[in-house]
Amino acid sequence: MADLTSKTKPRSASEGGPAAPKRTGGRGAATSRLASGDEQHRAEERKSPTVAVVNAANETIREIQLSPDVFGATVNAHLVYEAVKQYRAGARRGTHMTKNRALVSGTGKKPFRQKGTGRARAGETRSPLWRHGGTVFGPRPRDYSYSMPKKARAAALRGALSQRLIEGAVKVVEAFSVEEPKTKVLADLLAKLGVAGKAVVVDSEPPDALVLSGRNLPHVRVVAESHLTAYDVLDCKHLVVTQEAIDRLEERLAPPAAE
Repeated sequence: MADLTSKTKPRSASEGGPAAPKRTGGRGAATSRLASGDEQHRAEERKSPTVAVVNAANETIREIQLSPDVFGATVNAHLVYEAVKQYRAGARRGTHMTKNRALVSGTGKKPFRQKGTGRARAGETRSPLWRHGGTVFGPRPRDYSYSMPKKARAAALRGALSQRLIEGAVKVVEAFSVEEPKTKVLADLLAKLGVAGKAVVVDSEPPDALVLSGRNLPHVRVVAESHLTAYDVLDCKHLVVTQEAIDRLEERLAPPAAE
């Protein structure tokens, strides 16, 4: 009588039994197909954005294609936050200071005898527990600035530029025709371009006439392309950029090629 508790093993092909079916593909093949499909989908989504180039009279001259790596990058909100925080920390003066018990005015004489008065013992009137006494652990002069990786700052600036381009805040002009330092000339030029409110004017190498013309405008800031930060891009209503500055930004902020 056969043992019913024993399990019968399937015979292999060498023993005369049917061969086990082979698995085609697998988890690795499916993952690679999915990854290649995602890369193709992302490549289709990241098309080169186009923007119109206008002259001083706000007339469209041509349309240019911007680099999708710089003006079509994925926005990392936390990285942009870190870049803005680092910029604002570097702008702090750090001159705050309070007086401790060694700096406040007052005598060092013991105010009353140690025992027999019924009061708590005291050694001096400059104690932090007393009125007009020193401050405990108060702020001291310090430097709040700290460094941030260059690649992280570049990625944050790419994200900020891409976000402002989506919002329609970026305006590209051919050049700024400001030949003499006159505030009225730049104000009229920005009015023709439809720029009202807080604006940042970006040029590759802004001449002195442009810098001096924008210095007296309360809501206008002239920035060189090499000094543009994520804070400058986000802290304005209009970002007016010359085409030459666009070319240099794309050249400077291009991410390194993957090896």
